[in-house]
Amino acid sequence: MSRLRTAAEPSIIPVALNASRLSRAAPSAAPVAKRPEPDENGSVRELDGARPGTFTGTIGALCMFPLRGIIAACVALRVHPNILTLVGAIINVGAAWALGYGRFILAGLVMIVANIFDFIDGKVAYQLKLESRFGAFWDSTLDRFSDLALLVGLIYLYSKLGRSDYVLVAALTLVFSIMTSYARARAESLVEKCKVGFMERPERIVLFMIGAFTNRMAGILWVILVLSVLAVANRIYYTYLALNGLPMPTKEGLRGVFNRAFFWTDERTTVPYDLWVIAILAFVWLTPPDWLGDPTAVGPGLLGPFFRN
Repeated sequence: MSRLRTAAEPSIIPVALNASRLSRAAPSAAPVAKRPEPDENGSVRELDGARPGTFTGTIGALCMFPLRGIIAACVALRVHPNILTLVGAIINVGAAWALGYGRFILAGLVMIVANIFDFIDGKVAYQLKLESRFGAFWDSTLDRFSDLALLVGLIYLYSKLGRSDYVLVAALTLVFSIMTSYARARAESLVEKCKVGFMERPERIVLFMIGAFTNRMAGILWVILVLSVLAVANRIYYTYLALNGLPMPTKEGLRGVFNRAFFWTDERTTVPYDLWVIAILAFVWLTPPDWLGDPTAVGPGLLGPFFRN
């Protein structure tokens, strides 16, 4: 008999017994989704369900127009989704190379191409009825590889520039990015779902693109690092509460506002999500690069002129 207990306050984050996940290693004839939804990596399904009334939902809806055409073409040509996943990972290595040599605009363009493959592979698998357990494993494994490659590229760049401080920042970002995914995977072997914490893979990838195109990679690294540490802490705390049958943090009153911001349980393309995105972009674009000791960016930033003597 399972010793797992359901979490209190199911209206916030329901947690149920997870017998199917505990028996995951057992063979089964039933097809399993190639990329469980929602998952750590995000998916085109999330974009399909984007809320157009929000800032991020509108962007997601606009992005779906070209993606639908690409998906339809892949389905018509019967391109295997595992091939799409592999191609995306290989292209991401090119982005890592460009980051390593400080060619940020090129890196941003390559990341866009690479992550088109990453966004569409699950949808193509669904439409071609090629969903499989191995597909889910393959996708998750190559996503981790892509994450590592991009950050290794930045570590190489900062080491060439003699900036040991940002070598450390990039290395810590790498560690906690992987820990974010690991904490959820391990938690979900014990509880049904552990989708808490703001900074997941889609957020990291989009922020890397923004950092590359605007040459604000130092600010991006600090954002990803801090919010990844917070996401890991959220997942550890959530799992502790769920396994011990303790109530989840309240969402009521002033304390609830704090909990909602720093114990993240909201979905993407919601108003709270938009607020976090706006706060992140404000920090990245307004903070003068000199304040962060940015190894590559120059200039005062948008706030700099207001603080000149």
